[in-house]
Amino acid sequence: MSPSRSIRIVGDLSTLPESASGPRHLVWWGNIGFMVIEGTGFALAAAAYLYLMTQAPAWPPKGDALPGLLWSAIFTIGLLLSAVPNLWVLRCARKKHLGGVRWGTLAMAVIAALLFIPRAFEFAHLGISWHQDAYGSIVWTLLVLHTTHVVTDWFDTVVLGVWLFTHEVGDDQFADVEDNSNYWTFVILCWLPVYALIYWAPRAL
Repeated sequence: MSPSRSIRIVGDLSTLPESASGPRHLVWWGNIGFMVIEGTGFALAAAAYLYLMTQAPAWPPKGDALPGLLWSAIFTIGLLLSAVPNLWVLRCARKKHLGGVRWGTLAMAVIAALLFIPRAFEFAHLGISWHQDAYGSIVWTLLVLHTTHVVTDWFDTVVLGVWLFTHEVGDDQFADVEDNSNYWTFVILCWLPVYALIYWAPRAL
C-alpha cells in the first residue's frame, strides 16, 4: 500500500456478539430448511395415500384388515405429552440454564427411547404387510417415514446430551439444544395428520 493512501475505517465490529441463537443463527435457518424439505416429503406421501384411497373401490381393499388403534393411541398420547418437557428444555436453552438443559436433554432422550416400544407394536398391529398391495405399501411408507424422524432425532438428542455432560457448554451448544427442541416439535406436528390418515381415514369411509 502506498504511504500516501490512508486507511479508512467503515465500521466497528468489536461490539457484535460472538454467537447468536434463534433466527440470528445460521444453523437455525438450516434446521428450518430441513423441516421444509422433510415436511414436503410427508406431504407427498400423504398425497399418494389420498390418491390411492380415492382411486380404490374400497379402502382398505377387501380382505385387508384395519390397523389396530390401541398402540397407535398410546404412541400418540406419549408423543403429545413429550411436548411438555420438550418446551421446558427449549425455555432452559433460551435462558441458558445449564442444569435444565443437561438433564432435560437426557430426559428427552429417554422419553424418545420409550416411544420406540409402542411404535414397534404399531408395526405389529397394522394388519397388513408392506408388499401385499398398494394400501399396505403406502401405510408402511407413512409409518416408516415418521419412525425414521423419531429415530434420527433420538440419536441427535443422545449425541447432544453426551456432549453437554462431557464438554464445556457455550452459547453455540445452547443454540443446538434450541434447534433440537424445535425439531422434536416438528416431529410431533407431522405425526398428527399421518396418524389421522393411517388410523381414521379408512374408518371414516
